Amino acid sequence: MKKNKLPRRIAIGIVLGVLVGWACHQFAGSEDAAKEIASYFSMVTDIFLRLIKMIIAPLVFATLVGGIASMGNSSSVGRIGFRAMAWFMSASAISLAIGMVLVNFFAPGVGLNLDATQHVAAAGVSVNTGDFSLKVFISHVFPRSIAEAMANNEILQIVVFSIFFGFALAGVKRAGYTKIVDCVDELAKVMFRITDYVMAFAPIGVFAAIACAVTTQGLGLLIDYGKLIAEFYLGILILWGVLFAVGYFFLGKSVVTLGKLIREPILIAFSTASSEAAYPKTMEALEKFGAPKRVSSFVLPLGYSFNLDGSMMYQAFAIMFIAQAYNIELSFTQQVLILLTLMVTSKGMAGVARASVVVVAATLPMFHLPEAGLLLIIGIDQFLDMARTATNVVGNSIATAVIAKSEPQHEADGMDGPAVPSSTPDRRVSVA
Repeated sequence: MKKNKLPRRIAIGIVLGVLVGWACHQFAGSEDAAKEIASYFSMVTDIFLRLIKMIIAPLVFATLVGGIASMGNSSSVGRIGFRAMAWFMSASAISLAIGMVLVNFFAPGVGLNLDATQHVAAAGVSVNTGDFSLKVFISHVFPRSIAEAMANNEILQIVVFSIFFGFALAGVKRAGYTKIVDCVDELAKVMFRITDYVMAFAPIGVFAAIACAVTTQGLGLLIDYGKLIAEFYLGILILWGVLFAVGYFFLGKSVVTLGKLIREPILIAFSTASSEAAYPKTMEALEKFGAPKRVSSFVLPLGYSFNLDGSMMYQAFAIMFIAQAYNIELSFTQQVLILLTLMVTSKGMAGVARASVVVVAATLPMFHLPEAGLLLIIGIDQFLDMARTATNVVGNSIATAVIAKSEPQHEADGMDGPAVPSSTPDRRVSVA
């Protein structure tokens, strides 16, 4: 019962954050005063997110190493990895396509009639695209030091080291092997317990995050950009429908159970606009659903880098909105090229702050779109970020659950834990 209270408390934190933020915005009197007040809310949010970030590295390491060690062979890792990447690429294409169709249909930027020559480049937007290249991304995946990777919360680098460590551990089956595996498993349990402690402060962190955004931007911004925000959120709901429909095809009625279990991480992701904040609770929800740890601990970290369904839709919306605002016509061929470009460039942004905004900023000049257009959406990015981050949690949770069910039955036998709910009563997969 105690855990069931957390989503309710977070929802209360959201409402109070809006009310307090609006009151602070009204009484601030000036933009500088509003920013000063917001800085105190931001401090609270920063502390909460720092607590979350201190959990991520050891949690990913412990769960991934334990999962690979339990697999015992490279064929399982290769099979799961191939299925995961196939799902990720398909989901990305669908998300981009839905976003592109909707933004063409609603045309939220039409009528703004902006003149690109009257605006300077978006120099005032703190977006760094200097390291935006495939070569830098590929080399960056491999860590120079595991200590550095963990200190910087570089998820992909931690995944690479954990894969090597897990395979080495599985291959050294001699005296002491079981003790090391047990230590890794116990470390994971300790990290989940720490997660429970940190999550007790989630409602406070959520309240501060919402209050900070509303204090600086005010509710008027939501009204001015209401059309774009409403249409983007409608697109997000449609994408959720597609994701759950595909999940139903593979999981049957148990996808409803999964949806109920991930309500808490979705709410955390939405209110904090942080995937990292939702990661521990997402792992916990998948464990309750019955997805083997050896699968979830491998697929979920990859998904956080390669399966950002909400972010993909946002990028399509943002680029087409900017083109429409400046009355720039893009042919069908050009739009397809934009989709293909985003499919590639978005995969190289793992670990970059405000990655979706960076992708948009880097893609605009490729198609001769005014970079100043980024200023049109940067003010409301917090509200769009909340929706796309929550969607990323939904997409990764369904992907992990589907891949877990697709694993051969005999590889899950002998593992302790509850069974995965399935559309067929005879099929069960145990938790590692």
